[in-house]
Amino acid sequence: MRRTRRAARLRPLLVLLLVVVSAGAFLTKLVDVQVVHASALRAESKDRRSQQVDVAGTRGDILDARGVRLATTVPRYTVTASPRLAAAGGSVAAAAKRIAGALGAQPATVLHELHTDPTSDYALIAKSVTLTTLTRVKGLDIPWLYFQETGKRVYPSGAVAGNLVGFVGADGRPQAGLEYSDQSCLAGTDGVTEYESALDGTAIPGTAVAVKAAKPGGTLKLTIDRDLQWYAQQVLAARAKQTGAKWGSVVVEEVATGKLLAVADWPSVDPNDVNATASTDTAALGSRAFTAPFEPGSTMKSVTAASLLDAGLAKPGTGVVAPYRLVAGGADVNDSEYHGDERLTMTGVLVQSSNTGMSLLGSRMADAMRYRYLQRFGFGTRTAVGFGAEASGDLGAGAPNWDPQSRLATMFGQGLTATPVQMASAYATIANGGVKVPVRLVDSCTAADGTVTTPAAPAATRVISAAAARSTVSMLENVATKGWLAADVKIPGYRVGIKTGTAQESDGSGSYSKGFLVSMAGVAPADHPKYVVYVDLDAPSKMNTSQATAPVFRQVMARVLQQHDVVPSGSKSPDLPTEW
Repeated sequence: MRRTRRAARLRPLLVLLLVVVSAGAFLTKLVDVQVVHASALRAESKDRRSQQVDVAGTRGDILDARGVRLATTVPRYTVTASPRLAAAGGSVAAAAKRIAGALGAQPATVLHELHTDPTSDYALIAKSVTLTTLTRVKGLDIPWLYFQETGKRVYPSGAVAGNLVGFVGADGRPQAGLEYSDQSCLAGTDGVTEYESALDGTAIPGTAVAVKAAKPGGTLKLTIDRDLQWYAQQVLAARAKQTGAKWGSVVVEEVATGKLLAVADWPSVDPNDVNATASTDTAALGSRAFTAPFEPGSTMKSVTAASLLDAGLAKPGTGVVAPYRLVAGGADVNDSEYHGDERLTMTGVLVQSSNTGMSLLGSRMADAMRYRYLQRFGFGTRTAVGFGAEASGDLGAGAPNWDPQSRLATMFGQGLTATPVQMASAYATIANGGVKVPVRLVDSCTAADGTVTTPAAPAATRVISAAAARSTVSMLENVATKGWLAADVKIPGYRVGIKTGTAQESDGSGSYSKGFLVSMAGVAPADHPKYVVYVDLDAPSKMNTSQATAPVFRQVMARVLQQHDVVPSGSKSPDLPTEW
């Protein structure tokens, strides 16, 4: 009896002891979880629940000289889904129909993406979705749909300056033009956003945190004037089609600054629809004005004449007897049309565009000296622009390795190659009193924080004397007033200086083809040069002379003078003797 009562008294004590031990164990575990290992456990839990997504840094705008957008990025969104969660959530077919309705897509297409891998947590439903469409899709309130901002590159001016601006690929990576060459300015810096997910994998609202903030790219401002660029492209395209040319270009350069106000190419490319151009002419995707060197022909005679004047080896009135054909020292040169011996001054050689006359005059200068002049004018070297895939041109073997034929041919623009931009720069150097100002296409880059940087460029350099430059311009004026295209290039009220070029084209095997590249370079107003316009057309089948380029030069130069309110010339062009 006593044992029974003793056991009854001990039972509550044992229960109490058991409770105390259990509570102590729970308390110990609680302290361990909430205090001792709290940080580590929280981190582990977060690692299991957190998800990270990349946030693209917005690509910067490309602007013309007046701030008009030539390229920009607009908000677009990618819609993805979790097929695994979709399958667990009910009727996939019904959901696919709702999603398709909001997207304006086919339900079968959406359903196919969701059924491709039912166990996956990723399926691409739509990309490049506008904000309006995104709002409709979000309004469906489907938890296993996900959204990410991506952005889309658009070109508001279409094909205007399209060959210069370039384009980006479907993945947003730059492919051509300034988009490619100025990537360091335009590219944004991607960021990272982290959010916590629920057990079913969906994001928990309000948990998104920017781990690394995305930074937008800089704004690239060009020297190009969009309105002038548009006009030059229209005039060039019309004339190219009229004359049956394969391609052409127009370069407008401001003499005092080296700024390119327009660089037109035909065919032109619309960066919004690159495939439309690529399917017909892949070479037109870039700017041939920078990337397609050619033998310039007689427009190079002005450079030879300027060099002779600067070296003191000739004057505008220096005379030569120019035959139709010149055979000397293993070289054989002739003029484009048969004629008897002509007593021409150097001015007359330019007016008549005599190959033999320029060969005789150019021979007064040592090859090494003439080669140095060509280099100082910028030939054989890429311009300061550094345009993507820009060509440097080729001076052939160069002095002292020119063969007899090349030695004479380079005096009148054959046997060497140059780009349209290089030719425009050479004429701008002559027009600028003999001082070469580096060519400029990019004016500045403004970073997201407002920091403005300008492209590094070499200092301006004197190439020829001011007197030699002035005399060369005067001779070019006589070409404009006395040459066979005088009526075609006249701009009422302004003194103009020009030089034409009709160059044979290489057939790629060391010989010349039957095609010609015709060109014209000119300055205005010639009494105080402000602008240079250079035009070329490749193989115009219906008019294979420089007359094909004359209307383009006249119209574009007239527009430049009008647009910049240039005061008309107050005097007449000089009358220099062309014969002796």
